Amino acid sequence: MKPDATVFENESVIAFFDRGSISPYHTLVVPKRHSTNIFDVQEDDLIKLTCAIREICLIYKEKLNINNIQIVSSNGAEAQQDAFHLHFHIVPRSKGDGQDIEWTPDPTLPGRFQSLLSKLKAK
Repeated sequence: MKPDATVFENESVIAFFDRGSISPYHTLVVPKRHSTNIFDVQEDDLIKLTCAIREICLIYKEKLNINNIQIVSSNGAEAQQDAFHLHFHIVPRSKGDGQDIEWTPDPTLPGRFQSLLSKLKAK
């Protein structure tokens, strides 16, 4: 079933307004081939998806003068993914829109960077 608010579509990607929109033009961008999240998406699908995201953002900038956008994707249940088909949100933002994403920095992490890096470099 095709969403009733389709913004963009090509052979690999479909984009449509989110039914849970938090701002005008809040858009979901979804690959047509199923992948659960970033960990299992095929590289060519991800490339096509990111190119579509950029194209949509440029359309919003050109036609609507939207110059501030957040691009968000949650991957995994503990990362607050609630629809288990890879998707990205394009969320136009404006000053005072009340949609702040607030992270709490961990002040101990900078002191642990070398230890964290060593795990990435381990064989």
